[in-house]
Amino acid sequence: MTDAVDRVLRGGVDLHCHSGPSPFPRRVDHLGVARHYAELGFRAVVAKSHHHCTAFDIAALGPYGLSELPLDVFGGIALNNPVGGINPIAVDIALRMGSRVVWMPTIAADRHLAFHHEHPDAFPQPSVALLPEPPIPVLDEGGELLPEVFDVVELIAGADAVLASGHLGPAEIVQTFEAAVDAGATRLLLNHPNFIVEASYADAERIVALGAYVEHNLSLYDPDSVFCRWDVRELARWIEQIGPERTVLASDLGQAKNPLPADSYRRICTQLLDLGVGEDALRQIVAENPARLLGLDD
Repeated sequence: MTDAVDRVLRGGVDLHCHSGPSPFPRRVDHLGVARHYAELGFRAVVAKSHHHCTAFDIAALGPYGLSELPLDVFGGIALNNPVGGINPIAVDIALRMGSRVVWMPTIAADRHLAFHHEHPDAFPQPSVALLPEPPIPVLDEGGELLPEVFDVVELIAGADAVLASGHLGPAEIVQTFEAAVDAGATRLLLNHPNFIVEASYADAERIVALGAYVEHNLSLYDPDSVFCRWDVRELARWIEQIGPERTVLASDLGQAKNPLPADSYRRICTQLLDLGVGEDALRQIVAENPARLLGLDD
């Protein structure tokens, strides 16, 4: 089984890594996690922050060892309050600085704020005092997408970047992704459908029909993660329902007190193989699909 896991992970791509710096406590920084993944033979990793555009971090670290590593490290931007919310100017700069992923609101999404109110212990606490996150809507009072959402998805389409759903609800995701498809976007990612988003299989299938991939996160299934919510059998059921051809496995790790991301990949992939997920299917989920989303082979 060890050889099979090695084959699955060789060339892996993590689209969702929470390396530091961040106001939330982190176990590892961008350079450290890149070295960690390089040792395992990963091909690429995307650094995510809820609070700032990580493309600037990646550019600054290039001369200090990052560019010498045998993998690609990409930045991205999450459209929360610290970057002005759904802010086309921030998105334009982020894309021009090399960001490959734009996440719709995460910690400022209405769905997230409601979930956080009900489950305050489900998320890390910042290590510095922060002002509260006001909600960032994507719809107007009539239920239509706000004008700035159209501006943002046009920029993403023009840059051929990835539009990720963040922590929006299913109906908001459908409307946003429909607008993105109309604008010419082809790289769409539904983040952790059963966590915060609370999407059903039917919701996910409707979003997949728009051309999206469905991302699941190791942090929610690894028993060594403080955020673990489900047994890995739940992940296997989602893979069976949606199909490996439209599924992506990302870490959503890097936080203090959590396992190192690549260690979690090894643990969860071993369990999935034990449950009967085929080696070829798992490699598609871990390596081929996320590489295709990022356009690494274009």
